[in-house]
Amino acid sequence: MKPNHYEKSRLCPSVTQGCAEKCYFGSRCRFLHDIDEYMAVKPADLGQNCVLFETFGKCIYGVTCRFAQAHLGDGYQNLINTDLAKQWEGKSLVRNNLSKDLQHQLRKKKFSFEKADEYLRHLAKLHGNGGKGNKASGNSTEGQEVPNCTAPEEGPGDAPEHPGLPEEGEDPKPAVLETPCPVDALERSPIKTTGPVTDEDTVKLRLCEKKKLEIQGKLYLAPLTTCGNLPFRRICKRFGADVTCGEMAVCTNLLQGQSSEWALLKRHHTEDVFGVQLEGAFPDTMTKCAELLNQTIEVDFVDINVGCPIDLVYKKGGGCALMTRSNKFEQIVRGMNSVLDVPLTVKIRTGVQEKINVAHKIIPKIREWGASMVTLHGRSREQRYTKVADWDYIAECAKIACPMPLFGNGDILSYEDANRAMQMGVSGVMIARGALIKPWIFTEIKEQRHWDISSSERFDILKDFTNYGLEHWGSDTQGVEKTRKFLLEWLSFLCRYIPVGLLEHLPQKINERPPYYMGRDYLETLMASQNVDDWIKISELLLGPVPANFTFLPKHKANSYR
Repeated sequence: MKPNHYEKSRLCPSVTQGCAEKCYFGSRCRFLHDIDEYMAVKPADLGQNCVLFETFGKCIYGVTCRFAQAHLGDGYQNLINTDLAKQWEGKSLVRNNLSKDLQHQLRKKKFSFEKADEYLRHLAKLHGNGGKGNKASGNSTEGQEVPNCTAPEEGPGDAPEHPGLPEEGEDPKPAVLETPCPVDALERSPIKTTGPVTDEDTVKLRLCEKKKLEIQGKLYLAPLTTCGNLPFRRICKRFGADVTCGEMAVCTNLLQGQSSEWALLKRHHTEDVFGVQLEGAFPDTMTKCAELLNQTIEVDFVDINVGCPIDLVYKKGGGCALMTRSNKFEQIVRGMNSVLDVPLTVKIRTGVQEKINVAHKIIPKIREWGASMVTLHGRSREQRYTKVADWDYIAECAKIACPMPLFGNGDILSYEDANRAMQMGVSGVMIARGALIKPWIFTEIKEQRHWDISSSERFDILKDFTNYGLEHWGSDTQGVEKTRKFLLEWLSFLCRYIPVGLLEHLPQKINERPPYYMGRDYLETLMASQNVDDWIKISELLLGPVPANFTFLPKHKANSYR
């Protein structure tokens, strides 16, 4: 729900930031400029403690903060704890922000895509287009093969294999991926020097060489649309997640400089191994987007979404549809690999149709095209989440993928599930719904135990999420309601958790729908409710009463257990 009912009584940002004498919007401004008038219609504060003020010594939302009584002095002056504020001065807690200058370049189409354009020109030349027309963009090459640019003297069995993850004690230097790369066929300009020439000057890395992605055996939190936001990832990091990935971002929206899409790329400083996931259907947009991110944000890897099953994505040729469009798929992987300095990974499903698995045919090709890792979700597009994941098939694909690492994904909700998955020969496990249902699953796996977590401990987790949300989305009315929205989305999954102390048989299975039950206390019973009104009640315990006419329906309709 969008807090539109507050729009008419919002305070002008120029007043909030102490620049009332010079309004950003001039005579066109429709916001309030009189603080007394604003305070007369402002909703009541939600508490006496402001997490921003207590953490950073300053709340940038001033009088608009819904916890403003914690830091307002006489005359609505915004107080500052100078000692605490100095400790955070100059520190970047959240990276990968979209600057106004970059947004302007993207909107005016002034950003330079040198490497991507070079790849696309070469791609068009290979198809006899001379670098002209629509084929240069990669949009008209369906059904055509991308020639393999491996040296001609190499036979089919002589091609160097894609290196796997380093053995213990191995020097983690950038791996040389001897992968066919069309751009390598292009001539290189001579090196200009101003002094002595060293090996580092003359021996340049090939464009398709990548650093190693050293995550074998680590716990990977899946990129989760809507629920996999930065505050939720902070919760999972605290409980032991090793690798995190941003929510699926649409490449065309990123190229247009849309702020809402760029927000999905933000990285908290505690995320030490972090990647972003891109969705797209054509090599021109995906390659350009990869080059854009390579130059502008800090990531450890980039993932291609070839597993999204929703119609909106599939019918446009993205997500799972790429598994049936092998030529476009190849061009996308090769193109992105040629412009990225970080490893490229791919997430796929078993196939599109329920009883026709094709992943085992595609995985060797993905390895050949230059990807550093594949994650396989053990279901087809048609299955969605209605049946259990096929881990026997994942094990078969892990053998085929070798030496390229393959992570398995599907139905991990306990340390026993994770142990069985690792015995299948995968390089690691990716956890998705299991982390939404109980984010402490990472602790359970690392400590090899079932955690009979109490309702009060679970409520403390929700408190932390709320505080992280207010830090990330803001402590004003808009920020509070955005935090509430994402809290409710998460609660629609959390309600599926069955306390260990109430189970007759361990462990809980992810697709088992429990009957209605009473918890060991009122809060535990409330948290187990499938009723949206009870989720809203929990949100009110943390964020105060909801606005008038508030309604909520989860995006994924989690209460249907799909």
